[in-house]
Amino acid sequence: MTAPVKFNQPIVTHMYTADPSAHVFEGKIYIYPSHDLDHERASNDNGDQYDMEDYHVLSMDDAASAAVDHGEALHVRDVPWAKQQMWAPDAACKNGTYYLFFPARDHDGIFRIGVATSSSPAGPFAAQPSYLPGSFSIDPAVLVDDDDRAYMYFGGLWGGQLEKWQGGTFDPDAEGPAPNEPALGPRVAELSEDMLSFKDAPREIAILDEDGQPILAGDEDRRYFEGPWVHRYNGLYYLSYSTGTTHKIVYAVGEHPMGPYTFKGTILTPVIGWTTHHSIVQFRDKWYLFYHDSSLSGGADNKRSVKFAELRYNDDGTIVAIDPYPEK
Repeated sequence: MTAPVKFNQPIVTHMYTADPSAHVFEGKIYIYPSHDLDHERASNDNGDQYDMEDYHVLSMDDAASAAVDHGEALHVRDVPWAKQQMWAPDAACKNGTYYLFFPARDHDGIFRIGVATSSSPAGPFAAQPSYLPGSFSIDPAVLVDDDDRAYMYFGGLWGGQLEKWQGGTFDPDAEGPAPNEPALGPRVAELSEDMLSFKDAPREIAILDEDGQPILAGDEDRRYFEGPWVHRYNGLYYLSYSTGTTHKIVYAVGEHPMGPYTFKGTILTPVIGWTTHHSIVQFRDKWYLFYHDSSLSGGADNKRSVKFAELRYNDDGTIVAIDPYPEK
């Protein structure tokens, strides 16, 4: 853990990490990943192989420094409402407090989103006694905008249960839309001032094609699957996400944090392993994409490792697609 980190290489190798949410706090890059367990699990579409139990916080002094593991920040045993599967988290800072947002299955097997707080970006974090009222599904990502309003983006198909909430309540038998129907979009909700509840019920984000028509469910190269992330660049909002079955990170651009967003293109081509999940952060004068793959484990779906690469923009604001294996 003393060697400098290199682009497209695991930032830590003493444990498996995935789903990195990167932020700049207190002049450093802090990364909030999920923590894959080092054991064998058969993969299925429900995601049972991703049986993570806790979170560790990582930090880097700069993009060329070694990554530091600050130890266990939160464990499922310390979350009263949660039963299992501490999946992809995110963090935010507001009012002098650091917030860790995370999904987990409750004791009925339904994914909810919880929040834990700390006075330090490195944790440890203390969980609230219950999940965010009205929350569901997975992959929370929080944008604290320039006007200090905070928005949470979330939602994932299949094991993430987003299809089960189309009617407003959990329906275990609900299925997704037909291929020729509009795809399901991620959800967004503005957070309250104390960051512990939603101001209003979550709403669906519209992702449109270049003609202003909804992306269809059968368009697996462009449709939303999971892992939303929103960042601002030159006054516009960039919504990026995983396409799931086609294993890409893609993005759409809009003028308002709640959308609508117009599809623009690919950020990251497929990585080794089934899942792909990312974040985008500016540190000093450069932008970086944090992501994961399964190269360190030899391709095991449930044993992934966080990596990062520099992200560049074209003059027109579009993003230059990244090849995760440029030396192959």
